[in-house]
Formats: sequence, structure tokens, C-alpha cells
Amino acid sequence: MLLKGEQLAGHLERDLRPLYVVYGDEPLLVIEAADAIRTKSRQQGYSEREVLTVLPQFDWGQLLAAGGNMSLFGDKKLIDLRVPTGKVGKEGSSALQQWCQNLSMDNLLLITLPELDWREEKAVWFTALVNAGVAIKLMAPPLAELPGWIAGRLRQQQQSADLDSLKFIAERVEGNLLAAHQEILKLGLLYPAGQLNATQIREAVLNVARYDIDGLRDALLTGDVARLSRTLDGLMHEGEAPPLVLWAMSEEIRALTVIRSGIDAGKSTDLLLKEAKVWGPRAMPIKKALQRLSTATLEAALQHAGKIDLLAKGIGRGNIWEEFLRLGLRLSAGTK
Repeated sequence: MLLKGEQLAGHLERDLRPLYVVYGDEPLLVIEAADAIRTKSRQQGYSEREVLTVLPQFDWGQLLAAGGNMSLFGDKKLIDLRVPTGKVGKEGSSALQQWCQNLSMDNLLLITLPELDWREEKAVWFTALVNAGVAIKLMAPPLAELPGWIAGRLRQQQQSADLDSLKFIAERVEGNLLAAHQEILKLGLLYPAGQLNATQIREAVLNVARYDIDGLRDALLTGDVARLSRTLDGLMHEGEAPPLVLWAMSEEIRALTVIRSGIDAGKSTDLLLKEAKVWGPRAMPIKKALQRLSTATLEAALQHAGKIDLLAKGIGRGNIWEEFLRLGLRLSAGTK
């Protein structure tokens, strides 16, 4: 079954299936859809969760083993399978098709993928997933539809704006949903529920934050501890949403891990950067980060990010902003 993003909420109100595939070109929408499925699964008794990230040399036997390992307490399990590259290879194709033949409500498999091209959507393994479970394709709305998308997000926080103001926000973010999401959250923090006027929106949107997500990425890659600490502190005080901070840090860590693993396998750095869609001004900071970071360090950082993800969902104890800083320091120092 293939669903559109806007159909997911209604589907989850009625049903929960043992297999979901979430993919698309817009990270914010993919994150939100996956979070909605995780939330529903917890409500339905899937109290145990296992996260598997498909990196080079990933053992697909881990997936089948995760489905076979029953909890000591008989709890149902959510298996969170993340495929950052969208490539599963022969072994992965076989494992996924085998999984589709043995679905069980004791194990809910959630697979997250990036945007897939038409050839990948026609692949045997992906067709098997769609036929056996529920696939949600999430694409960024065209620029012409972005004002309507922004209006919908404002309604979720009991706010509204006229069409000219909505177009103004859309033009400012240039189709970037993450940027639009940040601006909408900012409006929710600055103003009460109700109709927003043009002056309020212009003042909020034109007041560019001193600390932003791009600055955090730069500090993380360059290993600039002082800037990293200042940026995280600034984002916290400006009310930035922790899931967006985690997404930004995790995406850089995943990209570095994939490239680092390829380098360790003897592949060309430039080719790996191209495959990871890293080019332009971002390429040099990535290369410098790779010089100080080992595969072991990056894999440990991914595990740390997984623990922060639990904190963001209210699971476990700790200060999420302190954990962001610890994660950044780990990467800056290049240690496990």
C-alpha cells in the first residue's frame, strides 16, 4: 500500500501494520512521519525498540536476528531500520523479501530511506515492501503550494495569517521546509494564538537568528569547540526544537560515517564525496573532519545520537542540550 503524507494520520487512527517504509526528498517530513509511527507503536504496546543503521559492510543477518530475538518480558518490538544511502544490495534485497514473507504483529519494522529514483522504486525488494506493508512517500510541496503548507502548520499552533504574509514567509525560506518550520515555531514562541498581522510576521522573520543550524554544522565539522558551545547555547535560548538540532547533527555524522567507511575500504575520497552528494563549500570541512575522525569514533557518535533521540521522545533521563554538547565534544576531539 502506498500512502501520501497527508493520509498517514488518518491511517494511524484506524490501523497499525507490521511494516512501514518512509522515504522522500524532504528530511523534515520523513522525520515527522517516522515519529508519528513510533508514537502510535508505543501506544499499541511496542515498548522495546532496536535501531539498525545500514552502513557499508552492514550484516543483514542483524535484521533477521532482531526479528527472532524475543524480549525476556514478552514485549512487542519496534525495529527501526535506517538506510541513509537508499542502497540495500543483494544481501539486503534478499533479507527484506524474506522479512515480507514472515510478517508478525510481534515485530513492527519501520524503514526510513532518502529519496529514491524510479528505478529503485521498481526494484524487487522495494516492490515487496510496498505490497506487504505501507509505504509513505514524502515530497516537499512546490513553491506555489508552500503558503498553504505554512498556513496548515500555523493552524496546528492555533495561529493564522493572511495570504500575503504566508507568501512572504514562503519567499524568505526559498522552499526550505526546515527553515519554514523554524520560522513557524518562532512565531508560536513570540506571539499568542490567533490572527498574526503582517508587521508581526515581518519583524519575526526578518530578525535573523544569531545562532542557526548551519552554524552548528560548521562548528561540528571544523571541531571548533568554543563556537559549538556558543551555538548550542544560543539555539537553546532561542527556543530551537531539539529534534531539528538532532537531525542536523545526525545527518553530518551519518554522511561522515559512510564516507569514512568507504575510505577505510580503499575507495577514492572524491568519489565517495560525490556519491554522498557533498560538493561546493561543504566539501572542504567534510574532508578536514575525516582527517581527525575514525570509523570507531563515528559509530560511537551514532550510538550517542540514538540515545539523544530517546531523550527527545521523553525516554530516559538527562538534559538533552548537555548531551548535544557532549556529542559535539566527542566529535571535536575525535575520541570514542
